[in-house]
Amino acid sequence: MLENVSQIDEEKIIRKLRWRLIPFLFIIYVVSMMDRVNISFAALDMNKELGISATVFGLIAGIFFVAYFFFEIPSNIMMHKVGCRRWIARILITWGIVTVLTGFIHSAMQLGIMRILLGIAEAGFYPGMILYITLWFPSKYISKTLAFFMTGMALNNIITGPMSTYIMQNVNWLGMSGWRWLFIIEGIPAVICGFITLFWLVDRPEQAKFLTDKEKSWLTQQLKLECEAKRSTSNLSIGKILKNGRVWHMAVIWFGYVCAMYGLSMWVPQIIKSLGQSFSNVQVGLISTIPYFVGVICMVAVGRHSDRAMERRMHVGVPILFSAIGLLALTVTNNIVISLFWIAVSTAGLYGFAGSYWSLPSAFLSEASAAVGIAFINSFGNLGGFVGPYAVGYIKDITGTINSGMYLLAAFAVIAGIATILVPKKLVEIRSNEIRTEIKIKEMIE
Repeated sequence: MLENVSQIDEEKIIRKLRWRLIPFLFIIYVVSMMDRVNISFAALDMNKELGISATVFGLIAGIFFVAYFFFEIPSNIMMHKVGCRRWIARILITWGIVTVLTGFIHSAMQLGIMRILLGIAEAGFYPGMILYITLWFPSKYISKTLAFFMTGMALNNIITGPMSTYIMQNVNWLGMSGWRWLFIIEGIPAVICGFITLFWLVDRPEQAKFLTDKEKSWLTQQLKLECEAKRSTSNLSIGKILKNGRVWHMAVIWFGYVCAMYGLSMWVPQIIKSLGQSFSNVQVGLISTIPYFVGVICMVAVGRHSDRAMERRMHVGVPILFSAIGLLALTVTNNIVISLFWIAVSTAGLYGFAGSYWSLPSAFLSEASAAVGIAFINSFGNLGGFVGPYAVGYIKDITGTINSGMYLLAAFAVIAGIATILVPKKLVEIRSNEIRTEIKIKEMIE
């Protein structure tokens, strides 16, 4: 039934998978994050032109996640039914069109509507990517693979800042403001990638022409056995998933992280601008990339070490506690260099957390359960993308300072860190599942 395991070089297979799949998934993830957060750079000019206050900006920036919340689970159910390739392509094309149209709005109300439509269009993309990766990679390779994929989050900020501010300052075609062209130009790659997706991605390992028959046999059997092991302990219906305490535990952790992450990232350009008032928008964009270089390094390092140590909880929970320290320290200085250092510490902690987090729910959810479970965790958690930016803007308008907002974001980070460390060890144990899988493989061979 299986080819002789001794003849299989599984490291070679995993390398082949990573080179074939992850670079493209990485690119479209960068594009998705760019179209989510470019509003933070557009705000440098857009808010003044449209008369948008800090509170209203926080509301508009975060309302994307409310729409995302309501449509994410239906989107992931559809993805599981029609196939990842087609559904991901649909998501890319529709959100790209919405982003382009955002360049033609003329009021805060219209901007809010476009952010809602963007959330509806993009709903299901991120958990769909996580689900897609779990359909291709055995559990012991998941954390490092996810870390490589999710460095797109950091790279997005490295690319988006300079590119967005350059467009704003230098592209004023047809008498339209630079921030309008920012949305138009940055929306086009999503549409292009949507059509490429139809030809590049493959739904399942058994359909992969870039794998040999022997490689496909080994991979499909490995994934099948892991799926059976998960199903024996967690084969949950949709109703049971939404009532499952473990799933809610994971959702609360993700909520705390998203509050802190988006609460900080949506305001970083304006924080830098307020500390260096002589900076041009392009300079703000360039300076804002510094913390994300640190984030990339931390994300990959934590993910790699997590796989080697075969441990998840501490590798996820501890980094985000460091981000809370950075957020608190950010409130006691007005020096641009010191502030950047603490923003970098916060970013490193947040990205170190994100690189390995999804290995936790994927460790106990079977494939069928994961389609809904991951979507629910992400959609509920992403409400933090509304709460974080809005809370910071609201508090800033009331107090005249962003410091109290940072205290709140630090509290969310602490909650996420402690809740992660309190996850039962047996729930996310890797080694025992792998040993059980290896025994089953040997039994099948014999």
